[in-house]
Amino acid sequence: MEIKTQYFGTITCSDKELIHFSDGLFGFSHLKDYVPLAFQDNSDALISLQSVEESGVSFIIMNPFQLYPDYAPVLSEDDKALLGADYSEDNISYYVICVIHDSMEDSTVNLKCPIAVNTDTRHARQIILDNALYKFRHSIKDFVKKEK
Repeated sequence: MEIKTQYFGTITCSDKELIHFSDGLFGFSHLKDYVPLAFQDNSDALISLQSVEESGVSFIIMNPFQLYPDYAPVLSEDDKALLGADYSEDNISYYVICVIHDSMEDSTVNLKCPIAVNTDTRHARQIILDNALYKFRHSIKDFVKKEK
């Protein structure tokens, strides 16, 4: 299929590349299918999660473990069942939504509501973690300082 993207122009992708959200993302429940497009080849550091249904909708997501190695999301039993991970979480990958601004000082990541993807089925779900350490807006600059 051919889709228009926000950052990569028009691309061709197959159904096998799509990630399906049965409930959509928070605030975008009507959009179910997305294609992940890495900004750098063979890297999940920064990805455009492009809606297949609406070319103007794309979320910047990233692998949270590259930013915060101690990140420890825990799926609820309901989330495990809906993702097909009730037997094991080995096939679950996590991503966090970023809000990128011109200045890194203003850019944030949402560690409270990561996206969990079953890498076998490509079904995904945005979840809410029950952990007070994780907030909706963590400044990216705070993590960069920690690494130095």
